[in-house]
Amino acid sequence: MFSLKRTTSDNSDFNVLVTQLDAYLAILDGDDHAFYAQFNKSSLLKNALVCYENTIPVGIGAYKEYDANTAEMKRMFVLPEHRNKGIATIILNELENWATEENYSISLLETGCLQHEAISLYKKLGYTIIENFGQYAGIENSICMKKNLISKK
Repeated sequence: MFSLKRTTSDNSDFNVLVTQLDAYLAILDGDDHAFYAQFNKSSLLKNALVCYENTIPVGIGAYKEYDANTAEMKRMFVLPEHRNKGIATIILNELENWATEENYSISLLETGCLQHEAISLYKKLGYTIIENFGQYAGIENSICMKKNLISKK
């Protein structure tokens, strides 16, 4: 049984999983990790989510305001041994619902080109690849995606 907890980046369970996410990304990003790490600071996120399987924290996600209409999804991660159970979908759906409650109409995200499972998931959930935005413009290893949240209201 899965449960979700809306929280902030101060949550200790969120931070334990962020540490594991950062270690995973350091391997995946290789030499580019320092560049990406500067944009993935988890402190001061007021919209963070922890997914629990029974009482065990198994996944996280968050978003922050990109602009008045747009939420940028951040810090999506599910522990490797808990993948392929639909947890990432549960987390992202809840983040999108939360963002619509706060009157955001667009969701943006960035992922690495080597994160094939994430890219497939985002496409399955209605995200489309767009031109890289903001700090990711011109970065070949980044894939940026967008989804209109209006239909969720």
